[in-house]
Amino acid sequence: MDSAKAKRLEKTLQWMLTIVRIVIGWHFLYEGIAKILTPEWSSAPYLAGSKWIFAPLFQQMADSTSVIAVVDFLNIWGMILVGAGLMLGFLTRWASLAGAVMLFFYFVAYPPFPGSMFGVPAEGEYLWVNRNLIEFFVLVALIFVSRDYLFGLDRLFGKWKDEKARKPIPDAPAQGQPGLYRREVIKNLISVPALGAFAYALYKKRKWDSFEEKFLKVEGIDANSGATLLKFNYASLKDLKGQVPKAVINYTDKDGKPAQFELSRIIMGGNLIGGWAHSRDLIYVSKLVKTYHTDEKVIQTLALAEKCGINAIITNPQLGRVHQKYLHEFKGKMKFISDCGINLDFQKGIAMSLAVNSDALYCQGEITDRWASETWNDPLKRTVAERMELIRKGLEEIRRHGKPAGIGAHKIEAIKTCVDYGLKPDFWVKTCHSHNYWSAHPESPWKDNMFDYDPAETIRYMESLKEPWIAFKVLAAGAIEPEVGLKYAFTNGADFVCLGMYDFQIVEDVNIALDTLAGIKDRQRPWMA
Repeated sequence: MDSAKAKRLEKTLQWMLTIVRIVIGWHFLYEGIAKILTPEWSSAPYLAGSKWIFAPLFQQMADSTSVIAVVDFLNIWGMILVGAGLMLGFLTRWASLAGAVMLFFYFVAYPPFPGSMFGVPAEGEYLWVNRNLIEFFVLVALIFVSRDYLFGLDRLFGKWKDEKARKPIPDAPAQGQPGLYRREVIKNLISVPALGAFAYALYKKRKWDSFEEKFLKVEGIDANSGATLLKFNYASLKDLKGQVPKAVINYTDKDGKPAQFELSRIIMGGNLIGGWAHSRDLIYVSKLVKTYHTDEKVIQTLALAEKCGINAIITNPQLGRVHQKYLHEFKGKMKFISDCGINLDFQKGIAMSLAVNSDALYCQGEITDRWASETWNDPLKRTVAERMELIRKGLEEIRRHGKPAGIGAHKIEAIKTCVDYGLKPDFWVKTCHSHNYWSAHPESPWKDNMFDYDPAETIRYMESLKEPWIAFKVLAAGAIEPEVGLKYAFTNGADFVCLGMYDFQIVEDVNIALDTLAGIKDRQRPWMA
């Protein structure tokens, strides 16, 4: 390569390295300023959610208010100083070192390994390598790059010092002689227009944010219920009042010995996650919730629920795949209670549920309702007695595998039929809600609007049963306020409540449940778990 080509290549390299340094500096600087402009920002949730080898240390830091205050200060001002240094090319090596150290800790807190990244906003898909790691190696490289290859204040001051050392009384440099001539100064002040662009972009961003804030404060505007959701504040873990209390269901293990199955009083429902929205005549809602609940969102939701003390989810065996992913890739501990609801085939549902390693199984309510009915048109022409015998065999099959076995139903008549035929599950799963909501029409044919057809009889009859009772549909699929539905279910005899929740509802619902459980005084049915 001739000297002219080498010089052009060197100049190109200088400009590319300088631009890369400025771009990373821009990123750091805005991250720091954005945190200052967000008074409620804290590193605590980020640290608390860490899952890798340093998770215990980070979580311990998150639990200390004084430590978090220091960490937040170092994060904010570290980013600002690193960003300013990189953009100006001032103390570049020190800024690169400090930035690399920060990026290292960000990386080890949430490395892009399977099981470590859920709950962290990401602009793409990562496998081992993410933005933090890329910027880390770039900054490490910049530590070893000579100032002569990076336009900025370091190079400008270096040239000035060299000139002073060479000529204490400098004069105009001769042609071709190195010195502080105008072009050199302009090149090394390249960051000035970059900082100007940054300041302009920040001004425009803050102008919009200010407009949005003022708009939300206009009298009569409700951003939370408007057609366009401009702002959505919901309870976070810092608002959690405590952990959901737990109780046990007694059952028999595979060796025939007494065993206990520990459950939180609140259990996650799986309908919203699975896309069974029960949204009355809103035909698009099921597709909407399916779109919202990606695998990552489901895993985030389960993780949040687990942090609140919820230790189980009830859902269809088809969702066992995501649950197994949560257990094995993300090291979760959420238990899986399968309804065995596969095409009104209890035995097939059992097989599928065991295949996904369900922790407890029961006969889905729809299966029990139909199989217990004398008027159901069974395509296989089986009698009620024959169908009850299939449920009995199903319970035995579940118990052979050492799992708690239950029976579910929407209609109290189905529960009565099971009892009359001598079926004795380890637990019942029965709907429980009042008809005190606008879409409840007991006199009309069922339209996916009611799930406990005779609330008074449900309460009366379930009081006579000695097995634990998991109540579901306690909010009538979103038609009843949680404060009302939870109080109704627990006061009227439920031992556990299965509650369908979005991630943004979990903390608030758990707080309501804690207040409800603490305030129950007129419960008639003894706690059976």
